[in-house]
Amino acid sequence: MTYRLQGVFTAIADPHRRAMLDYLAAGELSAGELAAKFDISRPAVANHLKILEDNRLVRITRRGRRRMHSLDPHGLLEVRDWLNRYAAFWDDRLDTLKALVEAEGKDEATE
Repeated sequence: MTYRLQGVFTAIADPHRRAMLDYLAAGELSAGELAAKFDISRPAVANHLKILEDNRLVRITRRGRRRMHSLDPHGLLEVRDWLNRYAAFWDDRLDTLKALVEAEGKDEATE
C-alpha cells in the first residue's frame, strides 16, 4: 500500500471527516457553513479540513474573502483502484454463496 493511499485511509477513518466529505459532495461550503453542521469546535473542523486537504480529498478555492471547500473526487481514485483488485474475490465468494443457498433451497424443497 502506498504512503498516499495510507494517508487517504487515515483521513476517511474518522466519522467527522467522512461526514464532511458527504456534505461537500452535495456542493461547496465555507468552513463556517461546514462547522455549523457539527457539534465540534471550529478549530476541530479546521483541523479535519486540513487533513482532508493534505490528502487531496478536499480542494479550496477563494471567492473574494471567503475560502470555499469542495470535494476533490480524484483523491478517492487510488482507493477505488485498490478496492477493485479485490472485486473479483468478492464476486467469486458471492457466486459460491449464492450457489450454496440455491442448492440448499432445492434440497429442502425435495424433502
